[in-house]
Amino acid sequence: MSRKQILKPMVWVACLLPLADLGWRALEGRMGANPIERITRDTGFWTLTLLVASLAITPLRRLSKLHWLIQYRRMIGLFAFFYGSLHMLTYVWLDQFFDVHSMLHDVVKRPFVTMGALAYLSLVPLALTSTQWSIRKLGKSWQTLHRLAYLAAIAGVIHFYWLVKLDERQPLTFAAVLLVLFAIRVAYVLKEKRLTLPQRDRATLPSEG
Repeated sequence: MSRKQILKPMVWVACLLPLADLGWRALEGRMGANPIERITRDTGFWTLTLLVASLAITPLRRLSKLHWLIQYRRMIGLFAFFYGSLHMLTYVWLDQFFDVHSMLHDVVKRPFVTMGALAYLSLVPLALTSTQWSIRKLGKSWQTLHRLAYLAAIAGVIHFYWLVKLDERQPLTFAAVLLVLFAIRVAYVLKEKRLTLPQRDRATLPSEG
């Protein structure tokens, strides 16, 4: 069997384990005093976890030279959207009972809800254009569009940070990881620009060492 045939089912199972755990706890009645809040927190946490994991694949591939990692980025990103949809559905259905007026009031008056909505809406076009057909059709514009993943991650971290009232360690950890990923991305962009400079322009740059 090839590496892909082995690892792809493992990634699928790993991404579905949080949902299975949530379902198992619900069946056993171990959802706590507020099951809706439990579902909301868990689905939100795994949305952000998988989104950051998908953003980490490219830097990890570059640093480790494990180029095959890239084939799992889209799958993990789609699972992030899946958990994000469950998170949004929990809010729209179980929390707000499809009350559009109440939801609009929340978006306007509660900043953490505004950031959550921005994060989810940023993921929607990414999920819709995740097919091979979309990649071919959009060409270079596809990569530009999919930078919305960074906006979604930033908005998601802010949403999480504004939501928690006491323990801020988790959102701050996500923020730190995002900062590292941004730093690696900027470093590679600068390196690529340096390598693509004309020879005479490169000669004017200060030498290293």
